[in-house]
Amino acid sequence: MNGSDMARSLAIGRMVIGAVALLFPALAARLFLLNAKTNPQLPYMTRLFAAREIAVGAMTLTAPENARTSMVGLGMAIDGSDAVAGIAAARSGAVSKPVGFILAGAALGAVAAGASTFAGRS
Repeated sequence: MNGSDMARSLAIGRMVIGAVALLFPALAARLFLLNAKTNPQLPYMTRLFAAREIAVGAMTLTAPENARTSMVGLGMAIDGSDAVAGIAAARSGAVSKPVGFILAGAALGAVAAGASTFAGRS
């Protein structure tokens, strides 16, 4: 799979995750190991995350080939900041340490997926 195909797959993945979070915020919260029942604001925040994921995915898909790399880089920066947020949440006690590190690990996995698009560029 070349870099362009990988960028497209990553963008579609972002949009699917975003759509699930937008339409089913309680399900998304559970998938992220968060408790929407104890935090009534969580569905709102989940939908903000959803909008961001859908927007970055759509922008990546519709970007001209020469701009797609920049969009993947933007996604990697966002995912990197999500990893920092997961670690910070674990350190502050906002989430348990295992949950914080799982969230951070998932975000770092997304960074690695983005980086693989650069490695696969033809």
